[in-house]
Amino acid sequence: MATINYYLDKEDKKGYAPIHMRINCSGSQVKISTRRKIEPKYFDKSTQTVINEFENSIEYNHYLNFLKNRADELLNPSYGKTYSEKELKKILNDHIVNYKENNEVNIIREQLSLYGKSFKFVDLFAGAGGFSEGFLQAKANNKFFDFIVANDINENCELTHVVRYNHQLGLDAQFLCQDITEPDFLDNLLEKVGKHKIDVVCGGPPCQSFSLAGKRKKFDKKDDLFSHYLEVIKVLQPKYFVMENVKGILTKEKGKIKDLILREINSIIDIKEVPQLTAFLKSLRHKSSLDEFVIDSLIKRIEIERLPESKKSSGKEAFIKHIEAKFRNITPKIVDYRTSKTDERISTIRHGFNILLRNKEWEKLKRDIIKEKDQCNIDNDFFVESFTNFISDLGVDNIIEKIKTAFSQLDVPDAYSSDINNILTSLRIYTLSFDEIIEFLKEKCDPKQTKELDVIVDNIRLYRIEKPFVANASNYGVPQNRERVLFIGCRKDQKFISEIPPTVSEEEKVTIFEALHDLDFIGNNQEKHHYEEVDITAQYNGSAKKMKQLIKPRTIDGKPNSKKGKTFAEWSREGRLLEQYQNANKPFYVRNTEALENGEKNYDILNNHKTSNQNETVVKRLEIILKSGSYKEAQIELAKNNLSSNKRNYNVLKPEEQSSTIMTIPDDYIHYNSPRALTVREMARLQSFDDSFVFQGKRTTGGSDRKITVPQYTLVGNAVPPLMAKAIGIEILKNIK
Repeated sequence: MATINYYLDKEDKKGYAPIHMRINCSGSQVKISTRRKIEPKYFDKSTQTVINEFENSIEYNHYLNFLKNRADELLNPSYGKTYSEKELKKILNDHIVNYKENNEVNIIREQLSLYGKSFKFVDLFAGAGGFSEGFLQAKANNKFFDFIVANDINENCELTHVVRYNHQLGLDAQFLCQDITEPDFLDNLLEKVGKHKIDVVCGGPPCQSFSLAGKRKKFDKKDDLFSHYLEVIKVLQPKYFVMENVKGILTKEKGKIKDLILREINSIIDIKEVPQLTAFLKSLRHKSSLDEFVIDSLIKRIEIERLPESKKSSGKEAFIKHIEAKFRNITPKIVDYRTSKTDERISTIRHGFNILLRNKEWEKLKRDIIKEKDQCNIDNDFFVESFTNFISDLGVDNIIEKIKTAFSQLDVPDAYSSDINNILTSLRIYTLSFDEIIEFLKEKCDPKQTKELDVIVDNIRLYRIEKPFVANASNYGVPQNRERVLFIGCRKDQKFISEIPPTVSEEEKVTIFEALHDLDFIGNNQEKHHYEEVDITAQYNGSAKKMKQLIKPRTIDGKPNSKKGKTFAEWSREGRLLEQYQNANKPFYVRNTEALENGEKNYDILNNHKTSNQNETVVKRLEIILKSGSYKEAQIELAKNNLSSNKRNYNVLKPEEQSSTIMTIPDDYIHYNSPRALTVREMARLQSFDDSFVFQGKRTTGGSDRKITVPQYTLVGNAVPPLMAKAIGIEILKNIK
């Protein structure tokens, strides 16, 4: 039985005594210096802890406890391996060195010019930081990226960002932990951006946020994320923006969602060119079928696009007042005084204008209701319909439809029917996107006018995009078949980007075995904090030669290179970041923000490598599925052994292939060589994250906590693979002016 304790060595001239660890085991004694000193008065020998009066007592005690736990793990027989005295000292000293070498690094932005020309980016819906990580690995033509701000709504996303980019890499990249739909989000984002001019915005609004106006069956907090993402683009006007999403977005609602996205992107305009369009509209007076009032409405609607975000509400209010004035003017002409004061239809029209004038307040109310609905988990119950109907009725389209219905039921004299039509047409214009306004105009123009309009529109559109395209992560050196749709908006003064060229061919793709073989030294219900040697010959016996042939030396982005290459696993251990980050601090883990503030950091050699505690029944089930090769093929054998499961699917990893899309639940996957789920580190490898990227906070969670927490597995599964993001970043850097 081993005993582990701390003692103080002889004091130095300044009165500080080194703290040493002493391990007694089987008659042998090992002494290790912790490389920490303290005045003896602050050290309690009986408890072997630093007393509270010492300024850094929390951080010191955490460090001593951390080392003791690591030593205890190595000496524990259940750990799966025994260590010699030399091995024991080396492993513990590696942990100690990690702590000791953690000097405060600060990569000053002014020094970045030494490495070439930098282009600044913002990462929205950042999650763990897959886009950010990939962009910081990208370099082309002596150009690279400078990280300014990231945003997400979850505290663990922020914690992971702060540890990786601020503490570890020494960047001053900021994090805005706020819902993008909140009224002051843009103001807060601009405050963090400061004086920087943003060149690129990246991010992937969740697929739930894409809906057709007026067709929403379900209201939740994600409903308007896409439109808010584009609002950020309109304000920052970056040279490029990248929007990533699931492949299903292309066929959602029979392709109408994809068309809506393209239309909205095409509706982002260059405000400097708006006067051209305004002049064209004025030239249509008496030269088209459009009434002057409608032309005035079109001009006012277009002018709203020129307003800064803070003044758009006032612009919309002025537009509605313009139409309301027309209605007030004709009301005495279409109904008598008594009717104008008491008639339900007139009241509907009048009150409809009141609601539209206060649209900003109604939108805030709608957001609050949706938040409360989400907070109360209202879904698939008797409450949904009433909530949905009420929120739908608050929508602009529904308000205008009721106004239209009220007008249709009035007996309006023929002399004023055109006035009513002009009011309704102007209300329709109020709801149109810029792209839809252009379509509306073209219907009213002759061929010559249409040709003139096309030239103006070509100048006024700020971004060019033809169509989205599908990118498979495995084409960029990621050992995973993860297909994602990319919308890349190119500002009109930049080169057009229509694809991201693959970095590897089909035959050159990285396999699962290449990514994970060196981590295969862990068993069920274990946690490993350092790398161990993996003997492929012993593990695979007769098939060892075949397995070793899967491991190929490659360039950093996956291209096979037998002369100067390294294996995927070696790149993962060494890291793929650019030269300016070579002096970064050692990676560490903290359980939460409070622990970070208290200095309770775990500087392990290897992080996030822990397996679940799966019971004997689950292990037997996984053994049968693994032996059968697939969940489907294992069904008969599982039933025969009373091991059938209600679980929809298990994905058995094939070592010579790429994995299917990595999701957020580890139990969905079975390791190719052991009947167990994957660790966070193994899933991170399949996503192409470096081992130095540590996922913070809770490892996993369940139940109602899933709505409010983003544990490590979710951080990994929801991320953009960094190597794919790197390929996107390189293509942008090749083309950006």
